[in-house]
Amino acid sequence: MGTFADGPDSPVVVTDGTIDEAIKKYPFLVVDCWANWCGPCKMMSPVLDKLAKDHKGAIVFAKLDVDSNPQTSTKFGIRSIPDLLVFKDGVKVGDIVGAMPEKVLLDKINSYR
Repeated sequence: MGTFADGPDSPVVVTDGTIDEAIKKYPFLVVDCWANWCGPCKMMSPVLDKLAKDHKGAIVFAKLDVDSNPQTSTKFGIRSIPDLLVFKDGVKVGDIVGAMPEKVLLDKINSYR
């Protein structure tokens, strides 16, 4: 499991205009596709904040508001949220759909490493 020194300790915000740059920059990136009106998305937010802090330097978490960024939603076929897009070395390797407890989510994320 690789590490990188400049990994943030909280989720970074990405947009249609910046997501490609983030995918290239971070070796292991998990993008939370969410919306303000989505209850399960709001439940996941503190879980992702904690995971970002606990796994700084190994996993980068990002947040993408699907309502404000329709191009990315279309590009990756996002049909329901929350949808976590998992990227490894610049390639999308998986989707994790739905709200779930921290341990279950971390196990799913680690299955893509």
